[in-house]
Amino acid sequence: MKHAIGLLELKNITQGILVADAVLKAAPIELIMAQPLCPGKYVVMFSGDVGAVQSAVRSGRSIGEDSVVDEFVLPNIHPQVFPALNGCAEIKELKSLGIIETYSVASAIIAADAAAKAAPVEIIEVRLARGMGGKAIVTLTGDVGAVTAAVKTGSGAVADSGFLVSQLVIAAPHKDLRQALL
Repeated sequence: MKHAIGLLELKNITQGILVADAVLKAAPIELIMAQPLCPGKYVVMFSGDVGAVQSAVRSGRSIGEDSVVDEFVLPNIHPQVFPALNGCAEIKELKSLGIIETYSVASAIIAADAAAKAAPVEIIEVRLARGMGGKAIVTLTGDVGAVTAAVKTGSGAVADSGFLVSQLVIAAPHKDLRQALL
């Protein structure tokens, strides 16, 4: 895995495609995702060495100008984040349930990374703005103390950005909810 990932979230598709082209030309990076999401946003995510990712984000931001909704460079992303982004995290048991809801894709990924680094939890999913009006959510599980600490840290990582919608911890989710989530 590369050392860093970068992301640019844009409010329109045409600018998103232009930014995807620009970041690929700006630095030696590997494209992870370049696709439209609800409601007409476009997300470009890529990996590479920290300097290359920083350069690509700067280039994309300058090309995208006023279309950039959110962005990040994460130098050492937690290994649980990628499977959760793809919806293929293998969670065998739902203990306590933590949820972080954000207004942007970038802020959800930042929150997931911070939460996973803060406490021994398992990230269930990072759902990215598909069918949710542009919002994104992070779901995670573990012991109630760990989930509480992770949700607090993950939410705190994005609270100042203005992109935090809500957070929730359910200490003992109903068995039917467990089946729906796993």
